[in-house]
Amino acid sequence: MREIAQPRDDQEGPIQILHILYGLDRGGAETWLVHVLRHIDRERFRMDFLLHTTQPGAYEEEIRALGSKIIRCPHRPAPWAYAARFKRILRQHGPYDIVHAHSAHFSGYMLRLAHQAGVPVRMAHSHNDTSTCDLSALVTKRIALRVMDSWIHRHATVGLAASQEAGSALFGSGWEADPRWQILHYGIDLAPFKEAVDAAAIRAELDLPDDAFVVGHVGRFCEQKNHTFLVEIFAEVARHDPQAMLLLVGDGPLRSSIEAYVQRLHLADHVVFAGVRGDVPRLMMGAMDVFLLPSLYEGLPLCGIEAQAAGLPLVLSDVITRELDVVAPLIRRIPLQQPASVWAQAVRAAKRNVLEIRRAEARLAVERSSLNISNSLASLEAIYTE
Repeated sequence: MREIAQPRDDQEGPIQILHILYGLDRGGAETWLVHVLRHIDRERFRMDFLLHTTQPGAYEEEIRALGSKIIRCPHRPAPWAYAARFKRILRQHGPYDIVHAHSAHFSGYMLRLAHQAGVPVRMAHSHNDTSTCDLSALVTKRIALRVMDSWIHRHATVGLAASQEAGSALFGSGWEADPRWQILHYGIDLAPFKEAVDAAAIRAELDLPDDAFVVGHVGRFCEQKNHTFLVEIFAEVARHDPQAMLLLVGDGPLRSSIEAYVQRLHLADHVVFAGVRGDVPRLMMGAMDVFLLPSLYEGLPLCGIEAQAAGLPLVLSDVITRELDVVAPLIRRIPLQQPASVWAQAVRAAKRNVLEIRRAEARLAVERSSLNISNSLASLEAIYTE
């Protein structure tokens, strides 16, 4: 029989929430959580973060400054001792009213342990559409995923998904029929998109010529983001437009191989590797002309929301959820099966076309949508309090 959470008396103090995730680098889910922490009423909600990595993340200093604890609980070097460490953390730093797990299928294990420890509200949050990867995994991993999914269905009291596709990937087909599962869109802070930017200064800072046509991308250098194909698309763009430049923001395990690939294609003078940045809105508004996102899969890409708020034309893969489409005139989808030349035509067409919508209008459309942090946060607070 499933537990029913009882309404909480405000006199009991703040609702204590423990978020579980791998680390706190500048990824989409992590950035959304930081936006939540910045804007949530911290007198009513206390958020701590349990991390599975020992490596420091870009957001940790700010999170501590906002009054949250960062607690490390790595799986290694002794993964069999994880359960004992996890339950000890719940005792030492809790009691927690809510455990909110962001570890995809492996959230099942954490929620099982939280259930055993008596945490009343246990949340699984799906941030990505991992269905293709799950189907292609080794047999042993697929068995482990099935076990974890069964634990999610048994031990989660609430399930959240960034999009319909992300919901299906974690909770299974027909997931909407279970009242525990629901959509919660990411929201972004729109304040940085209202600030004036000096495009010439930003381009000079990045060694981008004033008159360059700049194709931009923000994302971790990993297989999901499809950087090899992205560079091939840009090579086609540059073949027709010698003044074209590619601005890549982010870092990750595949960065060195992508840098080597750029060298082999003789594009080194046309590609800027900007690394991890905390000023993505500024770069989008001041340096980029088109945003390119040929991802193999996504949940709800936060960078796609930011690009729309910046008024950038977006050329996206057709697998990305249409729940992203707030500013329709900016968006062009291309099937992943199409060659780089077709993608390049779309990118170049975005340069030639006069936009039907101004940046301020695009930002206002995002502000009125569920992808605004105020609206996203209101929905999350309602879930936490109910």
